[in-house]
Amino acid sequence: MSSTQTRERRCELLAAAAPEEIVPLAERLLADGSIPEPTVLKGPETGMAVLQVREPVEESRFYLGEVLVTECSVDVAGVPGWCMRPGDDRIAALAGAVLDALAAAGSPATAEIDALCAAVAERRAAQDAAEWADVTTTTVVFEELT
Repeated sequence: MSSTQTRERRCELLAAAAPEEIVPLAERLLADGSIPEPTVLKGPETGMAVLQVREPVEESRFYLGEVLVTECSVDVAGVPGWCMRPGDDRIAALAGAVLDALAAAGSPATAEIDALCAAVAERRAAQDAAEWADVTTTTVVFEELT
């Protein structure tokens, strides 16, 4: 079974998932013994990453500043997994890397991981829609004088 997510999108959604969503899932999948023990290639490390944003009018990119992130990479049965999450939660970064590797390997857990990613995507879309609804009330409409 292969994942319906692109790897980039899956990593984005695992990074946005709440720790209480991804940590228990990874722990349960590891505890049931159906998957090989992961090998940690790069233990969870906390550091800074440059945050690039796009200016909305001219759409030019610029560096806003640095953000705290935690990165981790693992190998599960020869398939690499990677995760970079905002903040300093090392356990969640490790869990995200394990879930990424399992999904990339097409493990039986892929459907469950995809379902988690879909739930995170829906939640983010709802948050974006709510934010947009708040912003649109401030829209100024100009009339052209002739």
